[in-house]
Amino acid sequence: MRTTIIPAQITTVEDKIAGSLSMSQIFLMISPVLWATLVYTVFIPQMKLSNYKMPLILIASLICLILAIRIKEKIVLEWISVIFKYKSRPKYYLFNKNTLCERQIDLPVILNSKTVTKKTKQASNDMEESNLSVADLIKLESIMNSGKLAVNFNFKEKRI
Repeated sequence: MRTTIIPAQITTVEDKIAGSLSMSQIFLMISPVLWATLVYTVFIPQMKLSNYKMPLILIASLICLILAIRIKEKIVLEWISVIFKYKSRPKYYLFNKNTLCERQIDLPVILNSKTVTKKTKQASNDMEESNLSVADLIKLESIMNSGKLAVNFNFKEKRI
């Protein structure tokens, strides 16, 4: 029994139908004939050749023949699709390193601790209203939003 070696990348081998023409090239060469038939039968005057039908047929034939030309083992139509896919892909990829997707989060185990509640005094309702003007409030807000302000909280009691 005779054995033959099958290439590993059999899907990349292109079928040749007639000589060095592939199926896509033959389809691109037949499509102007179908277009010419459609133009000849549908457009007015029907089933007669007129002056405006010839450019439509010739332009379609020229475009299809140019698309069927083979350059570096690929037809021009495939090159156009490769260029279009390259141009339509995003230019910048933004990766968020802080995302929690596919990460294992090690959370510390918190033991039950006693909570101490303190009684608080009720605030008196007779608090004085601040006498700041609108201009002072705007200045205060701009200082807080500028990032130059640093606030530290120091507690007298040490908490555990």
